[in-house]
Amino acid sequence: MTTTLALLPLLLVIGLLASGRASALVAGLAGLSATLAASAIIVTQQQGGGALAGLFLRETSAGLWLSWHVIAIIAAGMFFHRCQQARGAHANGGTLEANPRRLWSVCFLLAPFAESVTGFGVGYIIALAALRRLGLGGMSALLLGLYSQSLVPWGALATGTTVGATLAGLTPNQLGLSSALLQIPIHVFYLALYWRFAREAGFATSLAQKLDDALWTALLLALIWLFNFYSDVEIAGAAPTALLLAVRFWRDERPDAARLRSALHANAPYVALTLALCATRLVPPLRDFLKPLWAMRPFDNQPAFAPLYAPGFWLVSIGVVVVLLARASIGRVLAETGRGAWRSCAVTLVFVVMAEFYVGSGMATSIAEALRAAAGRGAAASVPLFAAVGGFLTGGGSAANAMLMPMVTALAHAIAVDPAWIAAVQNSVCTNLTMLSPIRVSMGAAILALPVSDAVLYRRAWPLALPPLLTGLAAVLILLVAS
Repeated sequence: MTTTLALLPLLLVIGLLASGRASALVAGLAGLSATLAASAIIVTQQQGGGALAGLFLRETSAGLWLSWHVIAIIAAGMFFHRCQQARGAHANGGTLEANPRRLWSVCFLLAPFAESVTGFGVGYIIALAALRRLGLGGMSALLLGLYSQSLVPWGALATGTTVGATLAGLTPNQLGLSSALLQIPIHVFYLALYWRFAREAGFATSLAQKLDDALWTALLLALIWLFNFYSDVEIAGAAPTALLLAVRFWRDERPDAARLRSALHANAPYVALTLALCATRLVPPLRDFLKPLWAMRPFDNQPAFAPLYAPGFWLVSIGVVVVLLARASIGRVLAETGRGAWRSCAVTLVFVVMAEFYVGSGMATSIAEALRAAAGRGAAASVPLFAAVGGFLTGGGSAANAMLMPMVTALAHAIAVDPAWIAAVQNSVCTNLTMLSPIRVSMGAAILALPVSDAVLYRRAWPLALPPLLTGLAAVLILLVAS
């Protein structure tokens, strides 16, 4: 009875999302309502009605606080993006000469950088604009544009990884480091598929160019690991991609002084943001001053919030300067931000509060025990599949981790498998699978005006699901053998 009640909210959310008739917000609200009802029944049966008030107050407060960390970045990132639009920085400009070096930079650096800073598909929009400048359109642009989502574990300044780490009882950097290691085989597979998609798009990649691509991909992944290790997880995607973008621009374009000034002017807000975030995290005196300044931490097992250290502060501050210099309407930018961000904020809030109740009521543990009883240690093989479904259906790492992380980490404890690595598999697979979510694919089809059905799109795009799934399954098998 307890296990059935615990499963019903998850099954309800998955069923609603899979039906295609309910948005993530509607499915989340239905799941939260079912979770509250199931929690009340289970806790009343096990602890008596007197425990309900404490449960609801504690878990709702914890969920609201954890949600705030993500919502602050969602809203600030959307505000920053709208400020850039008000400045006119995203005009497509003229067509560029198409070559394999530029294509790799767009797919693996430019678009992932934009997604790392702002998140929620903004990188995909920028990728499609850049691919159009290279003369690409149609199905090839849609497929290559999906590479904007290839570093989503660090998308939107790693909001999904932060949520997942907190629910798994880890620090964001711990989960970021293990996710960075799993990203290595994932990117190896991504690169192999990229060469195939590039060839189909008319970009013949020579052996020398493939070697060049592989070396730069290895450098990118090494830098991501180093930034996760030595800095904060929030900039572990944005800083390496920004750094390599600058180096690649110098190497590939050989800009003269005039073009260099033009490029710096066009990208000044991104440059300022990257420098500010890196300085506050890599310069010890500045970091040690800002990180504890006015820091609030009402829950010991959740991250603190320091207003002047938080990424959102710098996103908003630089965005305001951009709007003022552009003499644009700050009111219109705020209105556009509200329209663009409210739904993602609401979805995050609903799923995170739902996750807190799953942990606090013991529902996640009940499901884990049932899986262990049914499949033993082999139940661990279900983790990548659950994660893939969660990422595919929700289209966001925060929501998918909030929905599933409590259950998979409880399962890891139940079958005596390292919960930190199970959390990494959950985080890596679900965030990478957001690449193929109906939200992303339909967005690309709409922007490109592709007159084809979703079935045709997914027949071409489905191989991109294999890198994270195969990596996740291999990691679970290694864990089972080693433990």
